[in-house]
Amino acid sequence: MSNQSLNDSKNSVKDLLSESAIRSYLMTTVPFTFELHATVTSTNELAKRAGEAGRAEGLVIIAEEQTAGKGRLDRRFYSPAGNGIYLSILLRPRIPATEALMITTAAAVAGAEAIEEITGCETKIKWVNDLYCHGGKAAGILTEASFSQDGELEYAVMGIGLNVHEPQMGFPPEIRNIASAILLSGQQIPEVRSQLVAAFLTRFWKIYRSLPEKNHLDAYRKRSMLIGQQVIVSDTDQIATVLGIDDDCGLIVRWDNGKESTLSSGEVSVKPR
Repeated sequence: MSNQSLNDSKNSVKDLLSESAIRSYLMTTVPFTFELHATVTSTNELAKRAGEAGRAEGLVIIAEEQTAGKGRLDRRFYSPAGNGIYLSILLRPRIPATEALMITTAAAVAGAEAIEEITGCETKIKWVNDLYCHGGKAAGILTEASFSQDGELEYAVMGIGLNVHEPQMGFPPEIRNIASAILLSGQQIPEVRSQLVAAFLTRFWKIYRSLPEKNHLDAYRKRSMLIGQQVIVSDTDQIATVLGIDDDCGLIVRWDNGKESTLSSGEVSVKPR
């Protein structure tokens, strides 16, 4: 059953997450439909079921906690109750299937802008789908799509998870050196999660409506934390220098042998100094 007002004992006073609060901060007239849940396996999984059932675009599913949240490459996304935002949107985009990656880049720009507006934390984008605050990963994005037999997009689900508060016992050991929270210890902003959701949805929808024009790519490039950096390309363990990001959001790199190429998928990490 959906709960339209969610909170936990730790953050209930300073950080209520509710549909009414989200709607009060929304700066768009888009007719979003909200489902708020206390605990789910994965908001993306619920949104995909809704897509298969023919639900309309604009369904927003938010959970206080995920028991099986996931990121790219089937990695687990740590989703404890009361500390973050776990949100998925059902979309029915009118773009070629080859450009589905643009949904992820749109969410990255919208997320970074929302975080900075509401909290003041400078936010960078790590190609292609991670947001970094205070030197660590504060958010991840996972877009999943369903295709028809002729290769057309039937629907897409864009999921984003944001670490708003650091868990009381800290992040698990396996991600402690990578993860960060958007708010610093002791920093309090009333209804910060509802404000962040509203700011994100307002910005994302504006970009999404003009997605074919790719007007958001300049903002994506400016927020890149990789351009000019040496990176390790995970599937080859080779080192390359990032030169830029092309109009299809591919990562332009120069290898140690001087040759240049563009990565359209995969994962990179900044080479330690």
